[in-house]
Amino acid sequence: MAISGEERHATAGGDSGGGKLWNLCRMPFRQAGGAPAAPPPQSSSSSSGIHHSAGRYGHEAPVAGDGGAQGASAGSISSVAKSLLPARRRLRLDPANKLYFPYEPGKQVKSAIRIKNTSKSHVAFKFQTTAPKSCFMRPPGAVLAPGETIIATVFKFVEHPENNENILQKCKVKFKILSLKVKGPMEYAPELFDEQKDQAVVEKILKVVFLDVNGQSPQLEKLNNQLAEAEAALEARKKPPEENGPKIVGEGLVIDEWKERRERYLAQQQVEVVDSV
Repeated sequence: MAISGEERHATAGGDSGGGKLWNLCRMPFRQAGGAPAAPPPQSSSSSSGIHHSAGRYGHEAPVAGDGGAQGASAGSISSVAKSLLPARRRLRLDPANKLYFPYEPGKQVKSAIRIKNTSKSHVAFKFQTTAPKSCFMRPPGAVLAPGETIIATVFKFVEHPENNENILQKCKVKFKILSLKVKGPMEYAPELFDEQKDQAVVEKILKVVFLDVNGQSPQLEKLNNQLAEAEAALEARKKPPEENGPKIVGEGLVIDEWKERRERYLAQQQVEVVDSV
């Protein structure tokens, strides 16, 4: 059937209007806030065009702010995880968790603990206690070289129990050992920990355990051996350092060996003078 010119013009105009309407449907709608609205569902034949438009207007593109938020959350999680992990220990303690004291009410008793620097740098340590009026330490702190060991002595006054309580199993006194990494060998001073509070690490919190002096136990025997080592080390530190040079007795006098050498030398000089004459 032949189509007239007017009908062809109408048909073309209708196709043109339909194409414009279809193109309007493919364009993203704008909401009141200015953000593009979600495109209406289309057939499979137009899915490629919709995805292309969505990609062009940024609907499927990742938002830069989301990546920053994810990085910040990951950083916060890692920092929390690091805070929950135990700090690396610089000192090895023996005993590791307790301080043993002989139980003698009304007397001042002693305990001992071996402290070794297991790190690769110089480390300062110091004691703290919840009962500073009845306890003190010798030494209260020191600077240890890598691998160096020291035996510290802890003194405590044992009070008489009240109401017949069993103090052998109950004592609220605790000790704390702090460590601090230092740059090199130096003299210990308590101000080191005041100046670098953020760098100090709590190595251990030690509980007090009393031992029956009338009984036999491995802890009591070990304590006595450590106390003997601590006393021997203290006596060794009190001795003056030995001099490698000639020993002087009194003031301006030499020992007998040097005196004999001088006399032999003078006698030899006299013999040479007589022979020459």
